[in-house]
Amino acid sequence: MEKKSLEIHSENILPIIKKWLYSDRDIFVRELVSNACDAIQKVKILRDQGEIEAKDDEFRIDVEIHKEQKKLLFIDNGIGMDAEEVKKYIAQIAFSGAEEFLGKYRSSSSDQDQMIGHFGLGFYSAYMVADYVEINTLSYKKDATPVFWRCDGSSEYEIGLGTRASRGTEVALFIGKDHEECLDSSYIQKILSQYCSFLPYPIYFNGKRINEKAPLWVKHSSECVRQDYLDFYHYLYPMEEDPLFWLHLHVDYPFTLKGVLYFPKIRKDFDPNKSSISLYCNRVFVSENCKDIIPHYLMMLKGVIDSPDIPLNVSRSYLQTDRTVRQLGSHISKKVTDSLSTLYRTDRDRFLQVWNDVSVVVKLGILEDDKLYEKAKDFLLWKDTEQNWTTIQEYLERNREKTRDKIFYTVDEKHARHVLQVYREQGIEILCANAPLDSYLMHYLEDKLRPSTFQRIDAEDENILDKSREKVVLDLEGKTEAVRLAEFVQSKLTECDVQVEAKSLATNALPGFVMIDEKQRRMRDYFMRLSPEERAQASQFGKRIFVVNTNNSLIESIRKLDAKRPDVAKDLIHEVYELALLSQKEMDPSAMHEFINRSNRILEVLTTEALKSL
Repeated sequence: MEKKSLEIHSENILPIIKKWLYSDRDIFVRELVSNACDAIQKVKILRDQGEIEAKDDEFRIDVEIHKEQKKLLFIDNGIGMDAEEVKKYIAQIAFSGAEEFLGKYRSSSSDQDQMIGHFGLGFYSAYMVADYVEINTLSYKKDATPVFWRCDGSSEYEIGLGTRASRGTEVALFIGKDHEECLDSSYIQKILSQYCSFLPYPIYFNGKRINEKAPLWVKHSSECVRQDYLDFYHYLYPMEEDPLFWLHLHVDYPFTLKGVLYFPKIRKDFDPNKSSISLYCNRVFVSENCKDIIPHYLMMLKGVIDSPDIPLNVSRSYLQTDRTVRQLGSHISKKVTDSLSTLYRTDRDRFLQVWNDVSVVVKLGILEDDKLYEKAKDFLLWKDTEQNWTTIQEYLERNREKTRDKIFYTVDEKHARHVLQVYREQGIEILCANAPLDSYLMHYLEDKLRPSTFQRIDAEDENILDKSREKVVLDLEGKTEAVRLAEFVQSKLTECDVQVEAKSLATNALPGFVMIDEKQRRMRDYFMRLSPEERAQASQFGKRIFVVNTNNSLIESIRKLDAKRPDVAKDLIHEVYELALLSQKEMDPSAMHEFINRSNRILEVLTTEALKSL
């Protein structure tokens, strides 16, 4: 059995790097500027070690376009390199100079130690747009001589005496004819603004600085005031309204994480599947989408998160999901719920002001993350029909004797006002559940709150009945007056797919209402949210029961009218039924035409009879 080493040939690796390593060609700008930042950072560390003299205000990076030479130039006054270092760090692919340097010069401050480069491959992204690349560099070391290096992307390179007179490095890209857009100022400006706006050292493009705004997330929250957060938000999102509130993240263990997250006002065009949080690694922009880090229910948040511990692929373009990523997501979720809980306890008025927008996040979070419910249940608020806010637990404690573990709700208090009044007269609170997620949330909460259940006010319930006035006396045929009334109304609604029941309601004013079983209604509503083909199945659920009130004078009058004008009585029964449908948003739009025609017929008959009596 023989043992041998793998043979890796650079002439085979370079084409792979140029074509496949970087998914986005623009990244070469980010990589070369990041290398320049690392070179300056090394000078700062050496200065702190007492090995070099340098002032902060002298550090800078310049990016220049020289169209006549088809050259794009990256210049820094960082640590520079001598000939041996050029051979080691440039000529040896995938040798990370940043990591080796930190191993030698590790300081006591972790913030100072952070280098952008990890893999030593970033430099070679230049060959995605350049026919050849030149380096002119001078090391910080005493008596160092400048070095010149040139390579056309093949396995061979030239190295010799350079011309640079001061410490630092110049990287010149001679742009290929297929990539001449890289010589366009607006094109490079856009890339620099996207990737390099928050890098720690001044970056100048053709003499104009492009990173004047300091990243707010690198500061501690104690150093920031309200206006700082608002200014930074509008810098990131110039056309947006002020955010509702924000979270300042600063974690040192078990991972490093900084950031500022904002709760924006929810817009109608909000896309719950698109993240608006930008991901940075040591101030270098990585992605405008943090969906692999941020839990789905926090997608509406905006802002920035920055972590050197985020596992990126070699090109620093994509996140690689691992345990650290899951920990980051869990921590961010906890910070959000902790902040909301604190706001609820310390400033309830402010909490209520933002709740309509924030509730979408909380409700969706509860549905997606079972652990979130225990954290959020104390501030999961519902408004009742009297415009008071309450939690479900508070509702149950106040109403248990009257409702017997039922939580009554309406999805539209304006249209359900005729039924709502019955509950109001009995002092029963009704919650408003008109948000898109409420039906799903109620189903989820019923598992947590057993034996308590949610019930819509127009579903069957004994609370709306007055049993003391039930008409239970039997006639000669063994039928009660309520049965007779139900049969009469049913005979007038033969064309309608509805079952009629007559009951003694707790109010005289309500002629009747359409009752649908709670479970059947939820199943129907579920199918209605699906595809058109699946919606057809919705008709199987939600069988209607028209409950007429045995104590209502209108129903009694129609019954008497039937002896003289059965045609009018039939129209009136249809009118009462369809008015109930209309008020409860249960009427099919196709029935509206006949409803209007019938209403006009009834009005004509009534006015004619009224004129006769004059």
